[in-house]
Amino acid sequence: MISALAAALFAVVRLRARQGIATATQRATYDVLHTAGLAAEPLRTGLTPAGAAKAVRHLRTLVGSAGLALADPDRLLALDGRGGHHGEQLLAAAASTIRTRRSTVLGESELRCDRVDCPVRGAVIAPLTGPDGRAGAALVAIVDDQPAPGLVQAALETAHWAGAQLALAELDSSRERLARAEVRALRAQISPHFIYNALTAIGSFVRTDPERARELILEFAEFTRYSFRAHGEFTTLAEELRSIDRYLTIERARFGDRLQVKLQIAPEVLPVSLPFLCLQPLVENAVRHGLSRKPGVGMVSIEARDAGAECHITVEDDGVGMDPAVLAAGIAEAAADPADDSGQHVGLSNVDERLRSVFGDQFGLVVETDLGSGTKVSMRIPKFHRHVRASA
Repeated sequence: MISALAAALFAVVRLRARQGIATATQRATYDVLHTAGLAAEPLRTGLTPAGAAKAVRHLRTLVGSAGLALADPDRLLALDGRGGHHGEQLLAAAASTIRTRRSTVLGESELRCDRVDCPVRGAVIAPLTGPDGRAGAALVAIVDDQPAPGLVQAALETAHWAGAQLALAELDSSRERLARAEVRALRAQISPHFIYNALTAIGSFVRTDPERARELILEFAEFTRYSFRAHGEFTTLAEELRSIDRYLTIERARFGDRLQVKLQIAPEVLPVSLPFLCLQPLVENAVRHGLSRKPGVGMVSIEARDAGAECHITVEDDGVGMDPAVLAAGIAEAAADPADDSGQHVGLSNVDERLRSVFGDQFGLVVETDLGSGTKVSMRIPKFHRHVRASA
C-alpha cells in the first residue's frame, strides 16, 4: 500500500515538473502533433470504413468542430459528433466537392431540417486530394454556428494533411504491389530448361532406382511449392537455404559428381530475414551459367557469416565466368526488360533492385567475375531492419 502511494506521488511530481518545464506553446504543439499522429495511423492503411472510424475523432479534435465526417462519393464512411441526421445533405455536398475538387461552405439555409432542437448551423466540405490533384474522398466539418474563417481554414488544412496521408498509404500499397510483381517476375524466370531437365533426370531413375526417383519427386514438389508460395514478401535465411538444398539435390541427380557444393553457414544468422527469393536465383545462376558450361568438376560455394549488425552472404562458383563489360550490359538490359530471362544472370538485376529498395542503396549486390575465373556474388543483409519480418 505504501509503495503504491509512493509511486502515485512520484508520478504526480513528475507530471507537475514536466508541466512546469513546458510552455503553453510547447504544450499546444505537442497536443497537435500527438493528435495528428493518432489520426495518421489509421489513414496510412487507406480510406476504409474501419480506418475512417478510427481517424474521425482525432480529425475532429484537430479542426475543433462540433462534428466531423469522412465521405467517399457514395457514402459517409464515418462520423463523429453532431450532424448524423443531416447525412443525406452532407453526402450530396461531399459528392459534389469530390467531383469538382472545390471546397464548399454550407450555411443554415442549406442544412434545414424538421428538428426544432437541431444545433447544426453549417458545414465545411473539403476534398482530400492526392499528388495528382484527383479527389476520391472529402472531409466534412460540422458546426453549430455559421462557419468562422478560422474554422474554415482549419478544415482546409486538415483535409490537405489527411489527403497527404492517404497519398502515402497509396504509395505504400504501390510499393507492396511492385514487390509482389517483382517476385512474380522471378517466379516466371524459373527456367523451363530446369523443369525439363529435372523431370528428365527423375525419369531416368524410375526403373533403375525407384526409391531415388520418389525422393527426387518429393524434393521437386517442395522446391516448386516454396518458389510459388502465395504469401510473404520476406523469408528467413534458413527457409531460403532449405529451398536451395532441394534445388541442388535435383541438379546433382542430373550432373552427378560433376557438381560439388560447399556450405559454410554460421548458425546465428539462420533466423535473419531477407527478401523472398533473393538468394536462390544466385545459386541457380551459378549452376546454369557458371558450371553447366564448364568441362569436368565444378564447385558452388555458399557462405553466410555473422558480421555484427549484418549478415554477409556470398555465392561463388569456379565456372566459366564472363566478361565484366558483358555482365554490365546484360544487367542494364534486364533492368529495361525484366521479363526477358535470356541473359546470363537469372534475376540478378531483380535481386539487386529489391535489396536496394528494402535496405538502401548501400546494400546492393557486388559481383566479381572474369572470363575463366568464375563468379562471386556478395550481399549484405541487416540483421534488424524496420518493417522487415519473415512471414510464416
